[in-house]
Amino acid sequence: MRILRNYLLKEFSLPFIFSLAVLIFVMLIGNLVKLVELIITRGVNFFSVLKLFFFLIPYLLTYVIPIAVLTAALLSLSRLSSDNEILAIRASGIHIFKLILPLIIIGVITSLFLVILNDRIIPKAHYASRKTLIDIGIKNPTAALEAGTFINSFQNYVLFIYSIEKNKQTGERNILNNVRIYEPQGKDRPSRTIIARHGEFVSLPDKKVIKLKLTDGTSDEPDINKPGEFFKLNFKTYYITLAMAAGDEKKTIEKKPKDMTIEELKEQIREFKSQGIETTPLVTQIHQKLALAFSAFVFILLGSPMAIISHRREKTLNFGLAFLIVVFYYLLLIGFESLSLQGHLPPALGIWMPNIIFSILGLMLMIKLCVS
Repeated sequence: MRILRNYLLKEFSLPFIFSLAVLIFVMLIGNLVKLVELIITRGVNFFSVLKLFFFLIPYLLTYVIPIAVLTAALLSLSRLSSDNEILAIRASGIHIFKLILPLIIIGVITSLFLVILNDRIIPKAHYASRKTLIDIGIKNPTAALEAGTFINSFQNYVLFIYSIEKNKQTGERNILNNVRIYEPQGKDRPSRTIIARHGEFVSLPDKKVIKLKLTDGTSDEPDINKPGEFFKLNFKTYYITLAMAAGDEKKTIEKKPKDMTIEELKEQIREFKSQGIETTPLVTQIHQKLALAFSAFVFILLGSPMAIISHRREKTLNFGLAFLIVVFYYLLLIGFESLSLQGHLPPALGIWMPNIIFSILGLMLMIKLCVS
């Protein structure tokens, strides 16, 4: 059994290394164009761009490693199945689950490594990347904005923007969709809330201040005499001036949710809850870190029996099958994440639903394979 296990791991490791290298190369090439543009068009020094390049790698690994694991499982087990080696192994009295067990263990170990990567390494890399962008002087007020996350870069306000688009006339990235602005009123007091369908930045000479034009929205204004009660005001157009937080005068840069570990996100959730701010996006992000990590285990669980049952040696077909599985997984993830952010599903259920679906399919195929 030891010889067979080592043989299987050897068959698995070579496609894994090859797939990992190819996927990293392809994904880096897409981002390399943007980084080279910084050198050519903005005159950024090579060393700073090189730092951004290395900070990008951990983020790519959280997606690349599960895909490489899936591809390697499909290629290795499909080859063994098509050459009738698995048939010979089963004929010798070895249960098929014992054959697949080493790969499942690899899936578990890989997922645990990805948990550490997603929780510890990637937030630090993302934060270091932002600091590098500031150091090379390409940060501007609107660069502080990122769709789908809470933004704390402005004095007295917390923003949440569902999507940001480019202005077709100016080419600037300053058109906002579904804007929520919270103005905390103090601990244990509900925040003033402004909700608008659209928003647009109005350029001002002073870069430390941004004027935001909001359209088609409502504002919950606190009653001066009764702080716990609000007046709801409807507006067609509303202007609000946002002053940059005094971060430029500090040596430290305020962290965004993507820069935070799970523990830091939990602390932010507790703080926002005390201010009456909706925390679903932060809860969703915590579960997303964990769910993406365990996608490696789920891919092994689904890909291993699928490779044996398909009985196909052709590498092209196996690459195509891996591509379809990955695309379907991430489409499900995006869809359920959207439902979670909109409040239709609890984040714990929505973000983990693709893993649940794929695990059930994998277990069904595994049972079918074991009883056949």
